[in-house]
Amino acid sequence: MSESTEAHVTVRGDARGFLQEITSGKHQLRADEPVNMGGTDAAPDPYDYLMAALGACTSMTVGFFARRQKYPLEKITVSLRHSRIHAKDCEECMTKEGMLDRIDVDLELTGSLNSEQRAELMKAAANCPVHRTLTHEINIRLREVAPN
Repeated sequence: MSESTEAHVTVRGDARGFLQEITSGKHQLRADEPVNMGGTDAAPDPYDYLMAALGACTSMTVGFFARRQKYPLEKITVSLRHSRIHAKDCEECMTKEGMLDRIDVDLELTGSLNSEQRAELMKAAANCPVHRTLTHEINIRLREVAPN
């Protein structure tokens, strides 16, 4: 597979503030920080977008799986919260020192599903591509390029 050098997402901001203009393909978005963090709260913050990405992917994956299996799923609601916790307070975590990022994801599955179908949908939720990306090693290559 060849690597594309064309950016799919471009973010531009003025160095005097936090407000950012985001282009994702043909879509325009904005990001900002809340007032208590020095922003103007004119748009969601970066963690809101991370939660939105995980929530959307989770819902799409669960819906796709349910359609493929012909499960009687009617609606999916995904609620997410990001927080920082002490590693020592996380029994299931391998890291035991310092702080960790925690994402709590609550799924509400509406429809006349039996317990086996609900369990399968929860397994599918954990296999959405964004969930897998966030829970596996990520290689982010950061480099400076000359201005246009």
